[in-house]
Amino acid sequence: MAEPGLSQPAQSDDGTRALLRTGSGMLLAGLLAALLTATIFGGITRQGPHTNAGWLSLIVAMACLPFGVMLFALGVAKWFRNRRMARSRSAR
Repeated sequence: MAEPGLSQPAQSDDGTRALLRTGSGMLLAGLLAALLTATIFGGITRQGPHTNAGWLSLIVAMACLPFGVMLFALGVAKWFRNRRMARSRSAR
């Protein structure tokens, strides 16, 4: 039971927006790092990038892309769930 004067968090504030925003930001950072590695930082051959900046950029891309995809996919799944729950509530 809530104490008087304390507001309850909104039902729709379940972290979906934060997941979508963070996931898309990480995806964008990973794509930018991969693009920089392939173009400005000397490209990638069979042995890897040619420059130190290319290696660092590749590390950032390889960290951000999988984690960003995971966060974004979780945010999308929560968004669809919230939509389905709102639709079932309105149908009652």
